[in-house]
Amino acid sequence: MNLFNPQMITLTKYLFYTGKGGVGKTSAACATAVSLADSGKQVLLISTDPASNLQDVFRTELTVQGVAISEVPGLVVANLDPIQAAAEYRESVLAPYQGKLPAAVLQHMAEQLSGSCTVEIAAFNEFSRFITDETLQRQYDHILFDTAPTGHTLRMLQLPSAWNNFINESTHGVSCLGQLAGLESKKAMYKQAGETLADGTQTTLLLISRPESAPLKEAARAAQELSDLGVTNQALVINGMLTAYDDNISESLYHKQQQALAAMPPALAGLTTLSIPLRAYSITGIDNVRALLTQDQFIVCDEPSQAETIPQLSQVIDDLHRTNKKVIFTMGKGGVGKTTIAAAIALGLAARGQKVHLTTTDPAAHLQFVISENANITTSRIDEQAELKKYQDEVLTKACQTMSAADVAYLKEDLRSPCTQEIAVFRAFAQIVEKAEAEIVVIDTAPTGHTLLLLDSTQSYHKEIERSHGDIPEEVKKLLPRLRNAAETEVIIITLAEATPVYEALRLEEDLERAGIASKWWVINASLYHTGTTNHLLKAKASNEVKWINKVNQHARGRFAIIAWSAADIKDELLLTL
Repeated sequence: MNLFNPQMITLTKYLFYTGKGGVGKTSAACATAVSLADSGKQVLLISTDPASNLQDVFRTELTVQGVAISEVPGLVVANLDPIQAAAEYRESVLAPYQGKLPAAVLQHMAEQLSGSCTVEIAAFNEFSRFITDETLQRQYDHILFDTAPTGHTLRMLQLPSAWNNFINESTHGVSCLGQLAGLESKKAMYKQAGETLADGTQTTLLLISRPESAPLKEAARAAQELSDLGVTNQALVINGMLTAYDDNISESLYHKQQQALAAMPPALAGLTTLSIPLRAYSITGIDNVRALLTQDQFIVCDEPSQAETIPQLSQVIDDLHRTNKKVIFTMGKGGVGKTTIAAAIALGLAARGQKVHLTTTDPAAHLQFVISENANITTSRIDEQAELKKYQDEVLTKACQTMSAADVAYLKEDLRSPCTQEIAVFRAFAQIVEKAEAEIVVIDTAPTGHTLLLLDSTQSYHKEIERSHGDIPEEVKKLLPRLRNAAETEVIIITLAEATPVYEALRLEEDLERAGIASKWWVINASLYHTGTTNHLLKAKASNEVKWINKVNQHARGRFAIIAWSAADIKDELLLTL
């Protein structure tokens, strides 16, 4: 596998970086931009990542308009804030209806415009301006985007009926397309931006991944979705490759990476694949950005740990047992270890004499082969795709009786949204919880606060807006109040000791708070800091985790646990955590 070197490969004018949170999109984009500018090119770098740390990377205050980086002649960097853009857009859509519609309906409309799909649309709206601006096209040799649009976003923008005024005219109440209301004037710009994305002579999509199974699966999904939409000029960049080892930890990490790459999804097999070595330092400051693609610097962070003591996961389980929690969620972004930790919690509570039911949506967990069911513990797995199809069929069967073909196409795309999948899976979770009232239920993968509020809005305001977004079962209606009862329900936030996973976990927590659901414990998983590695590179990298461990400690007021990185399989990993 060749190293990723912008000087040695042919690059188009527009470069889009995409991948799971925390895989290094921003680092790769920044390193590319600096390398191209150093070679004499005029370069514009734009971030639409809500968790962007571009200001830290360049140690410069950035704006939406763009700021020239004095240390890198030829480079201009712009930092868009899609969260703020989404908030401004939401207010612009709601403004004409203030004082004209009941408060309950306005509240419901505001929630419809508060999800991740709205943020994606707001981001697309922002960077479409940069793609279609002829002055910028002439001014810059390369324009780089940190965070590409998803296939779902692009499909939404291609739907003819999506350009009707949703809020004013729609009666079917879809959950994720309302953010298109009032965007008719942008249709031509979006069309041009979409055509540019699909033009392989102008645009390259760089799929960034770690050499780990979850990020590679996400990269494959994105590659296939975008390829189906005509965005076929793609390359895969594997970030964080360990190339040598000299102790047990580094050897285990090396072989784990190689196994993940050997099992790479078929959708990635035909792509040009390049790599960036694992670096020991945080990618901040021009020197580190320049070094990312060329050399390592074993920078050891000397920030001391602020936590006097750090609880083990067993102490978290003790607290759940003592406080008699009935419903326990593990929540966090994909790849942080929710399934493993949910299983460990279930095993721990069962060992303390509790009757526990563990359910997961992870198809790779195979918990029935890991956990032996007995008098105290039972398991189940929810098939997300089967539940989604069942829910989609239910809604479409109902919709086809009253809707036009164009509106059905519009509804079909809504039913492919992240919110719809969460709602479908949540209904299955609710049925399990309803059946297991005499047991503690541990649930891997929780719905976001946005999804819960959509369910609540559907339940409360059905008559006002005549929604037909699928019937809400009685068990779901009963479960929502239970989730808001802190005496019964506990949400465990799972993260890694890195910038993006921590920021994403904070946003997840804010999302839950909007829905009236509190969380108490955080768990930092897969920490190198707690492995005791003697490998020079990994030891330096571990020292850079301290900043994020301290941030979680401060935020959670000491209510957090750390689990050391391990190469063990899931069965052994569960035993190690208890």
